[in-house]
Amino acid sequence: MNARLPQLISPVILDDVRGAQKMLSGVARVTPMEGSRHLTRLVGSPVHLKCENLQRTGSFKLRGAYVRISGLRPEERAAGVVAASAGNHAQGVALASSLLGVRSTVFMPVGAPLPKVAATREYGADVRLAGQVIDETLARAEEYAHETGAVFIHPFDHPDIVAGQGTLGLEILEQCPEVRTILVGVGGGGLAAGIAVAVKALRPDVRVVGVQAEGAAAYPPSLAAGRPLSLEAPSTMADGIKVGRPGDVPFRIISELVDEVRTVSEDALSSALLLCLERAKLVVEPAGASPVAALLGDPGAFEGPVVALLSGGNVDPLLMQRVLRHGMAAAGRYLSLRLRLTDRPGVLAALLGTLSEADANVLDVSHVRTDPRLGLTEVEVELQLETKGPEHCEEVAAVLRSAGYTVLD
Repeated sequence: MNARLPQLISPVILDDVRGAQKMLSGVARVTPMEGSRHLTRLVGSPVHLKCENLQRTGSFKLRGAYVRISGLRPEERAAGVVAASAGNHAQGVALASSLLGVRSTVFMPVGAPLPKVAATREYGADVRLAGQVIDETLARAEEYAHETGAVFIHPFDHPDIVAGQGTLGLEILEQCPEVRTILVGVGGGGLAAGIAVAVKALRPDVRVVGVQAEGAAAYPPSLAAGRPLSLEAPSTMADGIKVGRPGDVPFRIISELVDEVRTVSEDALSSALLLCLERAKLVVEPAGASPVAALLGDPGAFEGPVVALLSGGNVDPLLMQRVLRHGMAAAGRYLSLRLRLTDRPGVLAALLGTLSEADANVLDVSHVRTDPRLGLTEVEVELQLETKGPEHCEEVAAVLRSAGYTVLD
C-alpha cells in the first residue's frame, strides 16, 4: 500500500478532518495518552496508549456520529435519524443526536448486553430490539428509514464519519509528535481510514498499521483482491471489529494510505485486555485492545515510538469475566490437571495440602468414580488451579509427581 497524499486520491481530505476537529471542540474529549513501561520494555522503544476508552460514551464513535448528524440539512434533521448497533455506535448516535436536538431511533439485537441497551436509552435514543444478529438488526433499521424518512447513520461507510474519526489522528500527532508507528483496530475501517488521512497528510513517514481479529479479518483478502469482499460468518469476541465486509469509503482510503493490516488471535486479544487491566489500570474492550494484542504477538515488528489506540472500553461484565479467564489461561496462569487416586478417606485432603505447599490456588475440583477405565478402588480427580505463570505451572506438576501422584493430563 502506498502512502500517497490523501488530497490526490481520498474522498476525505485533511481539511475535512480539521473541520471536524473544530466542530467537535467542546463536544468530544481530547483523551489522554499514557506511557506503558511494560510494553516499552517488550518492544524496546517507547510505547504510548491513546486512551479513547475514556471518551464520552466510552468509545470513539461519538466523533463520527456527531460530525455526520451535524452535516444534515434542516429537513433531514426534522425527519430524525436511525442507526443499528450492538453497542458503541448506538451510544455515539444517541448522545450526538441529543446534543444536536435531533430525534434518534436505534435498533439493537435482541441479545444486546443490558448495560449497553440501558446506556443508549439514557443518552436519549428510542431503542428498539430487533433481530438475533446484527445483520437482521441492520435490515430492520434500513426498513425503518425507508418507511419514515429518517436518515440512516452508517457506523463507518460515510465521508463525514471518516472525517470525525480522523480527529484522533490529529490528536495523536499533537500529543506524540515523535511517533513513528500508529496501531489501530479495524472493523469496517472508518477509524483507520480517518487516522490515515490526517496522519499521512502531515507525517507521511509515520506507519499506520491496522489490526483485525483473525476470525473477522475481511481486509487482508479484500486488499489482495483490490475490492471489498464479504466474510460468510465472522467470529470473534471483539464485537467492536466484528464486521463482515469493509466499507466502500474506508476501503478506498485504507488501500492507499494504510501501510499494513495485521491479524491477531483470540488468545492475544484476551492477553491484551488482561494486560491493560493489570498493568495500565484501564478497562478496555477486546476490540480496543487489538493494537496491544499486535504488540504482544510481534513486538519487534514496529518502529518506535509506537502509539496504540485503545478505541473503546464498553465491555459487558459477563464477557469481561470470560475474557479475563481466557486471558489468564493464555498467559499460563490457569492449570488444568487430571489425576488418578485411590478412593479412600483423607486422600483428597492430602492432595489439597500438597497443592497448598506448592502455592497453587484451587478454583474447582471434580470427581469421576464411574468411568469404566477406573478400578474398583480408584477415583479420577480433575483440578482447575490458578498459578503465577508458566514456570509455576511446571513447578506445581513437579511437586505433585514428586509426592507420588500420577498426572494423567
